[in-house]
Amino acid sequence: MRVVALLLALAACAHAAPQATQPNTAAQVIAADSVARRQLAAVAQVAPSIRQEVRYATRNNFTGEVLPGYGVAVVLLRREAAEALGRVQARLAAKGMGLKIWDGYRPVRATLAMVAWCERTGQTKLLDDGYIARRSRHNQGVAVDLTLVELGSGREFDMGTPFDEFSARSHTANATGVVAANRQLLVQAMAAEGFTNYVDEWWHFSFAVPDAVPYDLPLERW
Repeated sequence: MRVVALLLALAACAHAAPQATQPNTAAQVIAADSVARRQLAAVAQVAPSIRQEVRYATRNNFTGEVLPGYGVAVVLLRREAAEALGRVQARLAAKGMGLKIWDGYRPVRATLAMVAWCERTGQTKLLDDGYIARRSRHNQGVAVDLTLVELGSGREFDMGTPFDEFSARSHTANATGVVAANRQLLVQAMAAEGFTNYVDEWWHFSFAVPDAVPYDLPLERW
């Protein structure tokens, strides 16, 4: 009953937004590192209570290797997105819940490494199906991969699949019961501050900014 009531409350205040699609487009002009440093912000500084587990800075990811550009385990986002995420966290914290981030801004070199892994391992279908993009909103610092947790313990909510399971089971609407309720709780909480879910990945959300550009700045301490 608590989850259902919260779903209704969040739905009432959510901004209407179209479902996001994952881009898989040709190369774009990459902004200078100085632009990236000016436009990106560390989530830990904006919203320090949000938990972080930067998977691509470890071997615990689908490639089995630390990705290029992930020498530091830090989550960066465009400042506008980071501030909006802080507001999501505040809404959830009032109900004893919070967010845990697996990835935010992703250097272009890391995305290229993902593509190379697909090609090297014969898994180009992941590119064709949109699970891995040749160019991603992550490169622009406006996409974030995350889940819901209990605020105090950090225990993750049951979302039905692990992060980065590239299958139909991860499609946001492909769930029932508690898993479906938890996914919708996350979607509605994020939508309330302008984030749009990618329908094939329950964990992936994008935030619209008018001047989004890709960066290749390696992750560094802010």
